[in-house]
Amino acid sequence: MVITDLSYGLSFFVFHLYFFINLCYTVFRNGGDTVFGAVYGDVIGSYYEVHCTKNYDFPFENDSSFTDDSVLIAAVCKTILNDPSEIGRFGVRARSYQFAAQYRHFYSYFPHAGFGNMFSEWAKDPSAKQNRSYANGAAMRVFPIAYAYKDFAQMMLQVKASCLPTHNHREAIAGAMAVAASVRIALDGGSKDDIKEYIEDRFYDLSTPLSTLRENHVFDSRASYSVPPAIIAFLESHDYESAIRNAVSLGGDADTQACIAGGIAEAFYHEIPEHIKQFCDRKIDITIKNAVREFENKYCK
Repeated sequence: MVITDLSYGLSFFVFHLYFFINLCYTVFRNGGDTVFGAVYGDVIGSYYEVHCTKNYDFPFENDSSFTDDSVLIAAVCKTILNDPSEIGRFGVRARSYQFAAQYRHFYSYFPHAGFGNMFSEWAKDPSAKQNRSYANGAAMRVFPIAYAYKDFAQMMLQVKASCLPTHNHREAIAGAMAVAASVRIALDGGSKDDIKEYIEDRFYDLSTPLSTLRENHVFDSRASYSVPPAIIAFLESHDYESAIRNAVSLGGDADTQACIAGGIAEAFYHEIPEHIKQFCDRKIDITIKNAVREFENKYCK
C-alpha cells in the first residue's frame, strides 16, 4: 500500500512538473519574438508544396511536417550559439565553414526532410566545394542571423557567410539579404512601408498585388522568383495567420514561401495564434525544437 501510494505520488508530481514546464515555456514564448514563426510557416506549407492550392481558406493538413527549411534554421541557430563572434569583410569565408559544418551536421540527422539533390550531394561529401545554387534555400534559413546581429552591416556579412557553402550566387544572396533585412527592420519597430521601401531600393520591385501574382504563380524555387511574393504575402497580411495563408495560397513553393512570410510576420506582429502553435509543435522534431529554444533563450527575450 505504501509503495502504491508512493508510486501514485511520484506520477502525480511528474505530471504536474511536466505541465508546469510547458506552461512556463508557453508564457515565455508568448512574451517575446521567436524564430518559430518561420518554422511554423514551413510546417503549415509543407503539405501544399506538393498539393498546391490557390485557396486562401485551405485547411491545416495532418500530413504536414517540418522540412529542410526548419532543419537548416536550427543549424543556423547552433552556428551562432557555438560562436556568436562578429566578423569583418575578410572573415566571411572562415565563418562560412562554421555554417557549412552545422548544415552537414543537421543534414545527417534528417537526410529525408526534403532536401534538394544538389544540397544532399554537397552535404554527403565533406570535400565538396561551394555550390552555386540560385534557389531560395539560403533565404529560408537566415532568421536567426537577423535576431542575433542588430547592426545591419554585421548582419549582412553573417548572411553572406551563411550563403557561401551552398548558395554562392548573387540571386540567392540577394534573397537571403532581403529576408534578413525585412526581419531586422520589423524587430527594430519599422513599419511595412519602411520594409517595402528598403527592399525596393536595394533588391526587388514589390508593387504587384498578391491577387495579380496568384493568377499565374507556379512552383519555382528560384530566389528572384519566389522570395519577392513571399515578402508581399507578409506586406498584405493583417496578422501572422493571414501572412501564412497569403503565402501558401500563391500556389507555389508553399513551405518555403510560408516560412519566409511567417518569419517576417512573427518579427512584425510579435504574436502567433495558440491553435497554430498547438498544431505545429507536435510535428517538429525535438532536436530542432531544442536548438531553436536554446537560441531563443539567448537572443529573443
